[in-house]
Amino acid sequence: MIDKPLLTAVMALLTLSLVMDYSLSVYTVQHFGYNEFHFFIRQTAAVFAGLTAMIILSKLDPDKWFAPTGIMLFIVFFILMIAMQFLPASLVNAVGGAKRWIHLGPLSIAPVEFFKVGFVFFLAWSFKRKLGDKEKMGFLEELRLFAPYLIIFAIAVVLIAIFQKDLGQVVVLGATLLTLFLFVGSSYKFFLMLLSSAFAGVIALIFFAPHRMARIKSWWVSVQDTVLSLFPFESVQYLRVEATVKEPWQISNSLNAIHNGGLWGQGLGNGQFKLGYLSEVHTDFILAGITEELGFAGLALVVFTVLFVIFRIFKIASKVQDPMYYLFSVGIGLLIAYSFILNAYGISGITPIKGIAVPFLSYGGSHILAMCIAIGMILMVSKKVPRDMHGNIL
Repeated sequence: MIDKPLLTAVMALLTLSLVMDYSLSVYTVQHFGYNEFHFFIRQTAAVFAGLTAMIILSKLDPDKWFAPTGIMLFIVFFILMIAMQFLPASLVNAVGGAKRWIHLGPLSIAPVEFFKVGFVFFLAWSFKRKLGDKEKMGFLEELRLFAPYLIIFAIAVVLIAIFQKDLGQVVVLGATLLTLFLFVGSSYKFFLMLLSSAFAGVIALIFFAPHRMARIKSWWVSVQDTVLSLFPFESVQYLRVEATVKEPWQISNSLNAIHNGGLWGQGLGNGQFKLGYLSEVHTDFILAGITEELGFAGLALVVFTVLFVIFRIFKIASKVQDPMYYLFSVGIGLLIAYSFILNAYGISGITPIKGIAVPFLSYGGSHILAMCIAIGMILMVSKKVPRDMHGNIL
């Protein structure tokens, strides 16, 4: 029996994504001259394809189909991320020097979204084979065992952060990788060494990319008064950035939209900041759009549902016996959690905007389909969980 609460929660989020996508895209369709239902139809097709894939996967035997599905995702989309750098412009358009989508007629595929799921599977599959019988390791042994994963991740960093100019996805993948290292028994010393190296790497990627430096400075303008007021020393005032830096209108309008929502919201379809003030309100800023129209109460319900999805995934993970199923479920739960946190922090001005989609909610066929495939694989695994006569997890 599959985990019906998890399936129900995911379907609820996907349904909300359809409703909010139609409501929040009203200005965008007029601005670009699209049909009123342009984004709604495309999102509906993505949700339908995702649900179909999820249901089909959930009905398969995990002992037979789980590993082949994960291996296919990892190998195929890893190769596609490499190949897309050499594909002709008719298939891959470079936007700002970044190649992120492969265009096949009316369809656009973002390989990185599927690669994330495949990468988590690869880690789970390989950790089971290489680290299943390891208990306590020395630092050099840890370095030797984890080096192949770090090399693969380094290649992914080059493909995603440099060629695709998408640092947010690297942060999500890196955080998931580091956390899984802890779950398979890495020492805190090794973990802190990797965390320090990752932090230094992110700083380097920011400093050597002018567009990222501009985004950091733009974000700092909006928070510097609050932060620097906590340190009333003359010596820290040199950190202040002059107002000549472009003001982050997206963050300001996002915060205003959240404030405008109040407790109960302006009502579905009555949001004001979607009317040209937030340029990607149905994608990266969908949480701000939801808050303005449905209020804090609506946002709280969304947060609760996402947390419930993560809780059910972790509960399934805690009950399965196979380490591969366990680590994959934990990894997917971490992907969802880190993506949601980074997006929420970005739209609220706590951190710079990363361009990370909200799982199951943001407009975009690739991330919807990839997440549905991941949930389908977890539902497949959930059939291995012991249950009572009423279907409750024991």
